[in-house]
Amino acid sequence: MAKQLAALADVYVNDAFGSAHRAHASTEGVAHYLPAVAGFLMEKEIKYLGQAISDPKRPFIAILGGAKIGDKIGVIRNLLKQADLVLIGGGMANTFFKAQGYPVGDSLVDDEALDTARELLQEGSTRLRLPVDVVIADRFEDDAQSKVMEMGPVPDGWRILDIGPESVSAYAKAIHGAGTVVWNGPMGVFELPNFAKGTFGVAKAVAESNAVSIVGGGDSVSAINQSGLSAKITHISTGGGASLEMLEGLTLPGVAALLDK
Repeated sequence: MAKQLAALADVYVNDAFGSAHRAHASTEGVAHYLPAVAGFLMEKEIKYLGQAISDPKRPFIAILGGAKIGDKIGVIRNLLKQADLVLIGGGMANTFFKAQGYPVGDSLVDDEALDTARELLQEGSTRLRLPVDVVIADRFEDDAQSKVMEMGPVPDGWRILDIGPESVSAYAKAIHGAGTVVWNGPMGVFELPNFAKGTFGVAKAVAESNAVSIVGGGDSVSAINQSGLSAKITHISTGGGASLEMLEGLTLPGVAALLDK
């Protein structure tokens, strides 16, 4: 198929960063039969994400959220080596809490990643930051009864749905002095307006910083767009999986196949 596609052209321009982590006939395969170069969007993605990993302006702050640690183990490990601080939120924070021995009630937890979470806590003892307070609710509904609590044992029947105001303040303080900020994953269930304050608070801090700011991942991009702050972000990545693999330090087949010059 790649050979048939190549027969239609004299040169191949790849501007699909969102598919660059897959070795498809239309991304990696065709590059074996034609001179293959990056488009302007691809160039921008490589520039900002590549610089964040190889030569970031410091302090380099990474913000990671979303549901599961399992999806981002490689990213967390790599960023713990590269970043000055890694700020954790979202459902993945619950797994770290449980790994520390806290009862987390009915919170979403990636039980299969508990041992990994303990390892990461040890590896990142000086760089990894967890929320100091959380917003808990008695149901997974926007109109659920909710309250802010300092991080500790979560009562049975309750679940963590957002980071709390003290955590937002602490994270904002770290972000304020950053040279580079990379953000992937929301801080809570931002789809429910009553549990979006943590995510939007972090979005505001990133937007108001003087840092080179890079936001990747579908939910993070949605949150930035919903907050109305997208114009203040240096670069919003078009590739969820591709940006994660790049932050993990992996080689993207669709990028590796392109000519260096």
